[in-house]
Amino acid sequence: MRARGLTRSFGDLVAVDAVDLSVPRAQVYGFLGPNGSGKSTTIRMLCGLLIPTRGDIRVLGLDIPAQAEALRQRIGYMTQRFSLFEDLSVRENLEFMAAAQGVPRRRTRARIDELVEQYHFGDRQAQLAGTMSGGQKQRLALAAAVIHAPELLFLDEPTSAVDPESRRDFWEKLFELADAGTTLLVSTHYMDEAERCHRLAILDRGVLVADGTPAELTARLAGRTLEVQSSRPRRAKRLLVDLPGILSVAQIGNALRVLAGDGEDAQARVRDALREQDGDAAVDRVEPNLEDVFVDATRGSPTHRELHPGPDAGGGA
Repeated sequence: MRARGLTRSFGDLVAVDAVDLSVPRAQVYGFLGPNGSGKSTTIRMLCGLLIPTRGDIRVLGLDIPAQAEALRQRIGYMTQRFSLFEDLSVRENLEFMAAAQGVPRRRTRARIDELVEQYHFGDRQAQLAGTMSGGQKQRLALAAAVIHAPELLFLDEPTSAVDPESRRDFWEKLFELADAGTTLLVSTHYMDEAERCHRLAILDRGVLVADGTPAELTARLAGRTLEVQSSRPRRAKRLLVDLPGILSVAQIGNALRVLAGDGEDAQARVRDALREQDGDAAVDRVEPNLEDVFVDATRGSPTHRELHPGPDAGGGA
């Protein structure tokens, strides 16, 4: 899947602004961004549900939106809301989706039996979907989305309403699909899910502000993430949030996690700022994580500061 210069405007609002994306086959590609960043709009354009204002899209060798109808037979789509029929049973929902996706009738029964076993619905085939837990509904929605064995699967914040154990099980199913050759594009708000992806893109106000593997993205922040151990963490935080060049200060237990705008003398600058009022504070470098990447991309990137100046521009937390 490839997009170049992908743009979508709604009147004067530019929801997606000249985004370039390349998604390799048989990988889990993560989509991150704050609410209103353009993730869902981008996904809808990539799968042919929304016509872009400008830009070129090619998915599975097809030009989109011109060949969107042909594409729909080869993709699956799952949203954060449960969109199946709550007054139908598990099996009835799968039978309906098989018919809607054009699965041959001679193949339908065997395919549903396969999914019932794979997604652990053996003792729940007759249960009404509306009586199921959030995690069970999520598994049913995923089974329905892949009933026609799509080559490409779009998932728009699919785990936003389920517990951590269900999310973990769900991601195991996603990797099973990727191992079998399915390409997946997943939007999420969860950093632990982002860490599982083969590759990530971060959108902010419609602009692509970061793109790479989790390891590549975190490596770019080398030397810029610090941990402050202080007996008075709240007071130390108040001192640091106004320090020039500091993008973020977050309290984690009794420690502070600090993200600097650059790595040059960051540790010394933070230590000097604390010395007069908190001389016992310890300042150490720590390994960056994806939450640091997210904060840097949405608050500290040059693109973000240039396009969206505001109270955070220039490094204020």
